[in-house]
Amino acid sequence: MGLWLRVSMRYLFIFCVLLVLAPAAMAATSNSPAEVASIAQVLALHQDRVSMRLEPRFRFVGASWPPQELTLLAFKDVRRLELWARSEGVWRHIRDYRIKGMSGRAGPKLREGDLQVPEGFYRIEKLNPNSAYHLSLKLDYPNSFDRERAVLDGRNNLGGDIYIHGRAVSQGCLAIGDNAIEELFVLTALLGKEHVSVLISPQDFRSRAMASNAGDHPDWLQALYGEIGLELARFPLEKKGSME
Repeated sequence: MGLWLRVSMRYLFIFCVLLVLAPAAMAATSNSPAEVASIAQVLALHQDRVSMRLEPRFRFVGASWPPQELTLLAFKDVRRLELWARSEGVWRHIRDYRIKGMSGRAGPKLREGDLQVPEGFYRIEKLNPNSAYHLSLKLDYPNSFDRERAVLDGRNNLGGDIYIHGRAVSQGCLAIGDNAIEELFVLTALLGKEHVSVLISPQDFRSRAMASNAGDHPDWLQALYGEIGLELARFPLEKKGSME
């Protein structure tokens, strides 16, 4: 075998080895700490811009910045998410966001894979600065009510991993776009997730009465909707306002 051929085969062997090892090396480096964002890094990146957008809205309605507490009201039928802030014991409407992506229909989430957005009262369980959907806030679904109803119904495998997140597509979650999730992520990080609640309703019961329970919905659903309606009364429509 000639010298040139032996050298060529040696380089070919090295090239093949590199092809095999390269994906593993890339996978290892992609999870390195330097490439994983922290909540503090997200705040450093977005807080000033979010403050410039939101602080005038808070001042306009007489709310402190940052507020003491936040509530998000999500209405599935019109794909709207309302932001309310509490300052000195008074709830004030700050702004609305458009829900750009969601799946399912009216009715609660009952099981894994039904693609339903949950309905009820939820808290923020986790802030995810490394979401595949820009940023995300994880809800505590299934909460205690969801688990109790499942036991009574004989249901299991309730699913989970329900988020409010960026981008414009979603299955079982609420996608509100990148600018909107930046605002809610920053607010939640500043206040602490224990000061943020989320109410998800099939419709706005402040302006439209509940429909009669029908179809394959569980018999406890009307009671849940009654509780949601009472909670919504804390955020009256006549107190909604806009800078625009």
